[in-house]
Amino acid sequence: MNFMQEDDVLLETTRAKFSNVLKRHGELAERLSRDSDKTIFERLHREFEAARASQAQEISLEGEQWNDGLLATIRERVHIEADIKAMQMPGDTAQSPIPCQEKVTYKIGNKVICCLEGARIGIQYETSFAGETCELYHCVLESKSFLEKMTVIEHTVPFFLPIREAENEFLSSNAMKFIDHVGDLLQAYVDRREQVRLIKELYGNQLGQLYHSLPYHMIEFVLDDFDCRITVCLRYADLVSTLPTGVSVVAWPAQHSKKSSNFIASTRKGNYPVPERLTYAEEALRTMSLPEAYAEIVLNLQQALGDVFVPEGPA
Repeated sequence: MNFMQEDDVLLETTRAKFSNVLKRHGELAERLSRDSDKTIFERLHREFEAARASQAQEISLEGEQWNDGLLATIRERVHIEADIKAMQMPGDTAQSPIPCQEKVTYKIGNKVICCLEGARIGIQYETSFAGETCELYHCVLESKSFLEKMTVIEHTVPFFLPIREAENEFLSSNAMKFIDHVGDLLQAYVDRREQVRLIKELYGNQLGQLYHSLPYHMIEFVLDDFDCRITVCLRYADLVSTLPTGVSVVAWPAQHSKKSSNFIASTRKGNYPVPERLTYAEEALRTMSLPEAYAEIVLNLQQALGDVFVPEGPA
């Protein structure tokens, strides 16, 4: 009995600490997403819309059509256009206008790449979930000349996703990989977030406590709608994963409950049932999306509890 009580106390202490950390992160996220960040998003969104409206054509690319050579062409294009504009002297009506290049926008998967004013390249990321469009995010790259490395000068990527780490790792050596990696980070984040939102929407009456980190790469929740308490802990190997790699599902028997004692009776310490790992549930969570795995777990629980809890006849 002491063993179970110590584990319960440790689990609750850990949850309390985790909840406090998430509260502080939530407050920080709110401060960082106030008017200034919204203003940046609105300004960049207008600029991207104007660039797409003024384009001569939009080219959709697939597979190997998106490559380093094309990115080099886009970089060259924005610098040539910036040089042409610099050669046009303002207020000189006698000078014949120098023709600018044809404006082209490129669409690659969930990315739209535009040539922006001032030798800048803009990438707009269009995220989605279950076929429905979610948020738009932006990243603006700039270089002083065609031969110099590009840097991120503005973006609307959430602050808890490591865009600066990706910039340091990829941008100077492989700009195409950087652009793709940021898109993967954003889409995976939206995917994990929407999976959690969906189980709350579909199964909210069965869920007890639910905790998650800001990028949703650590998720914990409790199923309280059963005669035993089920705790689920999910950890994702990296921020581009949509399926967890570290999974723990543990059934905790309720005290003085004959049903839960019958259901969780494979391992005992003295006369008391101890928590049991539900391996079938852990496997489902590793191979299915969270809403699908959740439905599978609940179905198995209902069947198992139904098989065990047969009403007893008269003595």
